[in-house]
Amino acid sequence: MPGCWDGWADSAPCAWPIEGTGSYGAGLARHIAGAGVRVVEVDRSDRQDRRRRGKSDPLDAISAARAAQSGRARGAPRGRDGTVEAIRVLMVAKRTARSERTQTINQARSLVLTGPDDLRVRFAHHATAFLVAELAGLRPRPGATVGYATRIALRELGRRAEFLDGQLERLDELIFPLVTAHAPGLLALYGVGPDTAALLLIAAGDHPARLRSEAAWAHLCATAPIPASSGKTANHALWRIVITRMSSHPPTRAYVDRRSKEGLSKTEIIRCLKRYVAREVYPHLRPPAS
Repeated sequence: MPGCWDGWADSAPCAWPIEGTGSYGAGLARHIAGAGVRVVEVDRSDRQDRRRRGKSDPLDAISAARAAQSGRARGAPRGRDGTVEAIRVLMVAKRTARSERTQTINQARSLVLTGPDDLRVRFAHHATAFLVAELAGLRPRPGATVGYATRIALRELGRRAEFLDGQLERLDELIFPLVTAHAPGLLALYGVGPDTAALLLIAAGDHPARLRSEAAWAHLCATAPIPASSGKTANHALWRIVITRMSSHPPTRAYVDRRSKEGLSKTEIIRCLKRYVAREVYPHLRPPAS
């Protein structure tokens, strides 16, 4: 952004309000923050206001400026420049690889189920790992057109699943050390594995100090009375922890039993437990002091 932007920082406002600092506005937020100007994150303009006054870039800019001036927008940008960002991009690759692996195995099972009788008898009841290894090792011989084509397709699907398995292992080898170094206390909590810890860290961002309090974190996780719209990732991570604890954590099981006798539904109990877990993980979102 050099050239026409030269010297802009000298006349810049005391704070730049930017929408989407964790996505499309990330580059602009980095550039402005790098010039020493404070950046505040603003939410999308109010829906009723957009409906009443219309939507355009100038109107959005005015709305953002007013939010910053009034103090309504004072959140720090999430940040895309540290360990958590490295974890996030690796988790993007892992999520898509895991999804493709599931799709590949489902396609293979479908071909087995609808394929020739000998393939159905041979592979229909195999466990996933054994099925993948067997399919990848197939050596189709020319014969009946459909049978030959089905065996080739199954072999390729098996090899694809093996490739994705290797990709997932390599990504785990990169993600786990990053999570361990950044939040060792998080992994020490009951029911928190590397994947769940990674999701929580991603929700908090590289600058968790922007979450001004434990209540603000609960709001982001959508476990507060008024949930935040951006808390789906963190909420899902909390749900995974709660479900794990409900099945094998004695204090949690005792709590569920007591609250059930008081008349709470399972949904209400899970919501209470997610709020407790949000409070428990909050102190561990920051990296250890060096």
